[in-house]
Amino acid sequence: SAYPTPIEEANVRSVPYLRERFGLPVGYSNHVLGGEAVLAAVALGAQVIEVHFTDRKEGREFRDHAMSFEPAELADLVAAISRVRASLGEYDKRPMPCEAPVIDAIRKGVVAARDLDAGTVLGADDLAYARPASEFPAHELPALVGRRLSRAVAGGTLIPRDAIAES
Repeated sequence: SAYPTPIEEANVRSVPYLRERFGLPVGYSNHVLGGEAVLAAVALGAQVIEVHFTDRKEGREFRDHAMSFEPAELADLVAAISRVRASLGEYDKRPMPCEAPVIDAIRKGVVAARDLDAGTVLGADDLAYARPASEFPAHELPALVGRRLSRAVAGGTLIPRDAIAES
């Protein structure tokens, strides 16, 4: 209830705490100068936001005006809140649709850790991870251990599927 509240004392982490403790929607009442604490509260789950509004800060004596938003500032804050909410996504971690076209390029694949001769029986020390995952994705490395190379593979290059001898 300080006017204004130092940003270091805004304690916006109380938003998820109160939501979990009481099982109810939680809001945030801003007394901090600027909109950063508001955006943090939204990112932490605040569903209702209260801010102070003024037609102008300049030349005003009452304490609320210093921490109030003028019309253009409030419009910017509302737009930023919408962008923050749009960025939140879901409580999980999975590839997003925009990543599909580049998924092989950004994932790690299995490469030769050093120059490997034809006939080499692959051991874990012969293999490493690097981008891209266009041949063997990283999770397939264990299946390559014990397999024989049908041709030489240069260190640092992807292990090609056609370089693995038939068992």
